Amino acid sequence: MWNKGKSKADMQRFTGKTSLIAAGAAFRGDLEFQGAVQIDGKVLGNLLTLEGLVRVSVDGLVEGEVRAPHIVIDGEIIGDVYASQHVELGPRARVRGNLYYGLMEMARGAQVEGGLRPIKEQGRPLELPESVDDSQ
Repeated sequence: MWNKGKSKADMQRFTGKTSLIAAGAAFRGDLEFQGAVQIDGKVLGNLLTLEGLVRVSVDGLVEGEVRAPHIVIDGEIIGDVYASQHVELGPRARVRGNLYYGLMEMARGAQVEGGLRPIKEQGRPLELPESVDDSQ
C-alpha cells in the first residue's frame, strides 16, 4: 500500500551472481562483488558492491562496513551501514554503527545502536545565467 512504486530487494534477481558465506564459515578480509551475497556465517571485514544486494541472515555476523544499494539485515552488523537505495531491518536485526539509507523499512524488535541518517538526493546547485541582459 505505502510503497507500491518501490521495488523490494530480491535475491532471485541475482540468479547466477549470488555468493554465500555458509553457517559455520568465517571470511577474513574485504569482499567486493557484483550481484548478491548472503551471510549465514561470519565476515570480519568490509562488504562493498555498487550494484547488488547484501543479506545478513539471522545467524549471520559482519564486523566491518557494509556498502550496497540494497541491504537486508536479520542478523548482526558491527560497523557502519550504507544502503544507497533500500535497507530492510528484520525483527532480529542488530546494527552497532551508523545507518545511512535511501529508504528504510524497520520491523518491530530491530535494534540500531547508532545514528539513523537518510541519504538525501543531491540537488543541482543553483546556476547563474551565462550573461545578464542589461537592456531595459
